[in-house]
Amino acid sequence: MEYEIDDMLFLALEAFEPTEVCSRVQCRYDQEKQCYYVHYWGDDYLVDCRNRKITCRVPQAGRPLGYLAVFLINYLMQVKSISLTGEWISEKDLPGGVTFFRGPHEVPTSLIFSRFGNDLEAFSRVCTQLKGTPVGMADAGFVFNPVPHISLALLYWLGDEDFPAEAKLLFDKSTVGNMALDTVYALAVDACYRVSASRY
Repeated sequence: MEYEIDDMLFLALEAFEPTEVCSRVQCRYDQEKQCYYVHYWGDDYLVDCRNRKITCRVPQAGRPLGYLAVFLINYLMQVKSISLTGEWISEKDLPGGVTFFRGPHEVPTSLIFSRFGNDLEAFSRVCTQLKGTPVGMADAGFVFNPVPHISLALLYWLGDEDFPAEAKLLFDKSTVGNMALDTVYALAVDACYRVSASRY
């Protein structure tokens, strides 16, 4: 998917000291190429400030979706070097989340339960392939750590004759104050697309 990234995001990132960024989020920086190397969900991405683009180092992995590009740049600028709490909250538990995460900013978990329905085995296989760790919540649940200092849980409930299958994303409580709401949303959208589009 072709995606035009706002130059203002790259300009904002350029104002940061690369050494400080790398220390904070555990990434690498190439001074000559002016590129950050971010290991995200098993793939290596190049955040290229000089050429104003983001690419995946493994060509077959494809070009990242727009929401992923927005997340990666904001991740480099915003996320602090803090410990995960192991406590889970929904997006609406974040300050301002009730107002923000609705309408056009509703987390698209419908992509996941529309894909898997009551096939819990297929859901579990995909989550395992994406390096998820099983967690004892819902009918099936997996925890993901796509980048340092970020943790999210994906829960899945089977449907019945009265209620359809349901999926929900939760975020480690350390997310409060660690990412702006639009950054959380970009991460959530990418996670939903990633799970729903994965083959098994």
